[in-house]
Amino acid sequence: MSRRFVSSVGTALVAAVVSFPALAGQARKAPAKTATWTVPHTPWGDPDLQGVWNDATSTPLSRPGGLSDKQVLTDEEAAEFQRELAYNLTRDRRDGGAQADVNRAYNEHWMDARRLTITKDHRTSLIVDPPDGRIPPLVPLSPERQQARAARADAAARFAAGLPDNHEDLSLPVRCIIRTDSPPYLPTIYNNDFQIFQSPGYVAIAPEMIHSARIIPVDGRPHIGSTLRQWLGDSRGRWDGNTLVVETSNFRTDQGVIFQDADPATFRITERFTRVDAQTIHYEFTVEDPHTWTRPWTAMIPWTRIDPAEQMYEYACHEDNYDIVHLLHGARIREKNGETVPKRIPER
Repeated sequence: MSRRFVSSVGTALVAAVVSFPALAGQARKAPAKTATWTVPHTPWGDPDLQGVWNDATSTPLSRPGGLSDKQVLTDEEAAEFQRELAYNLTRDRRDGGAQADVNRAYNEHWMDARRLTITKDHRTSLIVDPPDGRIPPLVPLSPERQQARAARADAAARFAAGLPDNHEDLSLPVRCIIRTDSPPYLPTIYNNDFQIFQSPGYVAIAPEMIHSARIIPVDGRPHIGSTLRQWLGDSRGRWDGNTLVVETSNFRTDQGVIFQDADPATFRITERFTRVDAQTIHYEFTVEDPHTWTRPWTAMIPWTRIDPAEQMYEYACHEDNYDIVHLLHGARIREKNGETVPKRIPER
């Protein structure tokens, strides 16, 4: 379904938007099966995760400051928390709030209505470890990585000013290359569906956003060479009981990648997909990179099964991809007219 990207991946990270307080700092086990439901298996014996699933929620990735000591809310608190989040997220507001879109081009009709509800367990953050529900502090970046961050910021400033030097000043999401189809999977404003396919030795995950079907071998093969970097990383899966465990490394850190400050040599993501009932997969991921964060951190997001009659359509993002020539042509005209990029204050 062709739609213009209206929310940066970085924003989705900060405000993306089953009680698990005991999980913090512990090795997490797959949730227990209910007495009336048994995990189905494929004809070749693997747990069956197939179907279309949705991860939309208004529960933020990081816990809001006013709830620093609350991991789980009461029913009354949860109702108020959801009401406030839904109000802040709605695109039908006409009061000039933070969610106001450019020229009001996108109202709630275009959004995923499921994103306006919090998780059923009433957590205040998707992050379950550390216990404070927030991404750990960054470690000091090396001079080389500081330089790379500054170069990305300069490119973003040129693009925002309408003065990109070349096509690489446009981020990967703007160029319709990747967005939320790169792991870890986080909820966003729309296109929150994922279709899982399985065959002997493989699991494939096709996100609704963009087009990057992720093919995950589960046959025990080793990772590719450590110097081969990919936008989706290099994934290898294995079964831990009824849980699919996927370990991914070898990420690129281009402009627009979710964790573009990470060190590609040490950045790792471990995902766990556990089907806990007929309608739910618990999706958990752990991010670790000792050169970027002071400690690993983990988030848990419920995936809800979609009605089989509901179809997932092609995203077919092309707008800015095709418009690069116009954006660059306009930049050259602005330069001839004497326009310059506003001076950027360097990040600390």
